[in-house]
Amino acid sequence: MGDAEKDAAIASDPDWAEYEPIDWSKAELVVPPKKQAISIRLDQDLIDFFKSEGPGYQRRINAVLRSYMQERKRA
Repeated sequence: MGDAEKDAAIASDPDWAEYEPIDWSKAELVVPPKKQAISIRLDQDLIDFFKSEGPGYQRRINAVLRSYMQERKRA
């Protein structure tokens, strides 16, 4: 199947009716801040909770801490 055929198939698919092509011309590269490895002691139930949500538990813990930090800075 060529590109033209794929485009026609997508255009005729009702599940794709609400999707618009994305204009990437104004996209900006955002480089995340450098992470630093540390050792931290956390309660086991806290670790179990974040791990139970699936892969990326350290990223989620980081996001929760970042949210807390930002709220404290606003206050």
